[in-house]
Amino acid sequence: MEFLTEHALPARFLRGLAAAPDGIAVRDGDEVWTYRRLCERALLWAGTLVANEARTVGVFARKGSDAYAAILAALFAGAAVVPLRPDFPVGRLAQMAAAAEVDVVIADRHCAPAEFALAAAGDGLAVLVVGTDGIAQADDLPYAALKVDPAAALTEPRPVAADDLAYVLFTSGSTGRPKGVRLTHGSFAHYFSLLDARYDFGPSDVFSQVFDLNFDCSVFDLFCAWGAGAEFTTVPPQAFRALPEFLAERGVTVWFSTPSAIDLVRRTGGLAAGALPGLRWSFFAGEALTCRDTADWRRAAPGSIVENLYGPTELTVTVSAYRWSDTETPELAVNGVVPIGAVHDGHDVLLLGADGEPAADEGELCIAGPQLTPGYLEAADGAGRFLERDGRRFYRTGDRARWIRSGSSGASGSSGSSGSSGGSDLAYLGRLDSQIQVQGWRIEPAEVEHALRACGVRDAVAVGAPTAGGTVLVAFYTGDPVPAVDLVRGLRALLPDGAIPRRFTHVEEFPLSANRKVDRSALTALAAAGIGDC
Repeated sequence: MEFLTEHALPARFLRGLAAAPDGIAVRDGDEVWTYRRLCERALLWAGTLVANEARTVGVFARKGSDAYAAILAALFAGAAVVPLRPDFPVGRLAQMAAAAEVDVVIADRHCAPAEFALAAAGDGLAVLVVGTDGIAQADDLPYAALKVDPAAALTEPRPVAADDLAYVLFTSGSTGRPKGVRLTHGSFAHYFSLLDARYDFGPSDVFSQVFDLNFDCSVFDLFCAWGAGAEFTTVPPQAFRALPEFLAERGVTVWFSTPSAIDLVRRTGGLAAGALPGLRWSFFAGEALTCRDTADWRRAAPGSIVENLYGPTELTVTVSAYRWSDTETPELAVNGVVPIGAVHDGHDVLLLGADGEPAADEGELCIAGPQLTPGYLEAADGAGRFLERDGRRFYRTGDRARWIRSGSSGASGSSGSSGSSGGSDLAYLGRLDSQIQVQGWRIEPAEVEHALRACGVRDAVAVGAPTAGGTVLVAFYTGDPVPAVDLVRGLRALLPDGAIPRRFTHVEEFPLSANRKVDRSALTALAAAGIGDC
């Protein structure tokens, strides 16, 4: 099968199909799908989408084989994919579908009876119910569902232009309304061309698939694996109870998760020395990665190269990378956080000072280049997020960064322990909106958290709790309980008095958001409610 538009995202799957037609594309529990079988299923469903003139397809399915076939079907049909997570509230899903102007919702056999599918049908959206038989009929459903027509199956994917939408991914807006980010085939083409040059993925690799499909990093897993003719395997939550055994059984060689997963594996005893010997590559993204967590992971996976990836959804999944060095990185780290490294080739970087003018060394990170979104679904959501400078359109990330000397952001041939020299690297300093004002002190939570870890806690999160007398700094921490007086004594040797938390709360683990990031808003609410040990 030939594909004329190599910039198209599904061309990566077809490349894997050509390399390993009978190789495993997806392993989901006991279910195994080859490249050939997955392609046939996607072409079958795509034909029905084309017949119904679908331009934007909502994938309302559990993470699994049906969902992956549905994503490919939408792309094969030349439509944009909109992942709709089944456990989201119905009202939120309806907002997302309306904002993205979804034409057809693909629902798997588990989600088809769900309230959102019923609401979608009631709102006039076409609902295509699919299942492992490929042509699942839905006569028992309380709404008229589309039927898969085998006679309409495509013989090859439809061509698309570079500026056509491939995905619409939603992020949480400051108002609580989800913001739809448009991502094009051309942006993905640039992204994956750089990843192909940087990494040595091949047909013998097995990728983890930890992320839910609404999280942009899931696209990395799918299309890096498929572009290499490799396999990926879904990682269910229960696998974390004995992750070394699960990864060994599945033969996983490429791991990708948020940094919060490291502590989860640690608490279940999965980070013993040499416990993860099969990993070649380990990637982390989505939140700050600490040196302590990385060093523990490296001891468990000594044969793995570890990279810290950074990027907001608006810059197409990830836009910078830093390769860990056992010897060099701890010396370069700021507040114990692994640098985010060098921004991808073809992009311009601007650090914006508090006065709105370019800063030489430190400021808000702004990035322009081919991975930048053409904009949000709602134009108003872009207010204040973009700026024009020297003929370039920059995205204001809202993250503070600092230039540091060249580190280990180099090419894929280098060792995970020694790294290699690269271009100028960036250190992540935290969110602009995470700075806390306490009685005139401007507090950097990352600095407080780093100091607490130096005082013997396993990990820490500092938040500002609003009170009638002003904002109070509160720290939550994990590990063994430590008397507050001991923490204060230790912090006084590291921080000014104004940056020492007023309260300390020991927790067994931090609450996580739907995307398995530390939920700082939940901790802030707990702090505001007065929960904690004084």
